[in-house]
Amino acid sequence: MAMTPPPPAAASAAAAKAGAHSVFVYGSLMADEVVRAILKRVPPAAPALLPNYHRFNIKGRIYPAILPVESKKVAGMVIMGVTDEELQVLDAFEDVEYTRTRVEISLADSSEKMLADTYVWSDAEDSNLYGEWDFEEWKKLHMKDFLTMTNGFMHGLEQPEAKTRVETYQTFMQQQEHPTSETQVEG
Repeated sequence: MAMTPPPPAAASAAAAKAGAHSVFVYGSLMADEVVRAILKRVPPAAPALLPNYHRFNIKGRIYPAILPVESKKVAGMVIMGVTDEELQVLDAFEDVEYTRTRVEISLADSSEKMLADTYVWSDAEDSNLYGEWDFEEWKKLHMKDFLTMTNGFMHGLEQPEAKTRVETYQTFMQQQEHPTSETQVEG
C-alpha cells in the first residue's frame, strides 16, 4: 500500500518541529558561494522582500546592515530548511554586531507572506551607517576576498581558540591593507 505525501501545510509544520528555519538574508549570504562556505550546502532559497527596513553601507566594512525604516524595503533571499545547528553557525557568523530577529517577509514571486529570522544591526544609533548597500557592486569588488575571509573564519571556528567573525574580518582586512608590514625590517 503506497503512502501519500503529507499536504504542504503538514509538511512545513513537520519541518518546523524538526528544527527547520527560514532565514531572510540581504547581504553576503545572498551569494551561494558564501552560504556553501558557512553551511557546507546551499539550502533552497527564493527571492523575498522585507518591508519597513533599509539596507545600509557601514563605514569601514564591506558588508551591510539593516535597520527598521518606515516605507522602505529590502530585497533579499529567504533560505529555507535551515537546521538548528546551521542557525547556530549563522549566529556565530553574524556575531555580536547583529541581533537575530523574527520578521514578516513576502516572497517576491507570489507576494505570499511568511515569518523568517533575519539579522538586524545591533546598534540602531550607529553613525557609521550611510547610503544603500549594493549586492552587485559587492560581488564585483569584494566577494572574492570576503569568501577567503569566510573560509578562514569557518576553519577557525573548528579550532579550540576560535576567533569571532568580527576579529577574523578585522585581521583579514588589516592584512589586505598592509600585506608587507610583517616582513618589513626596521632600518
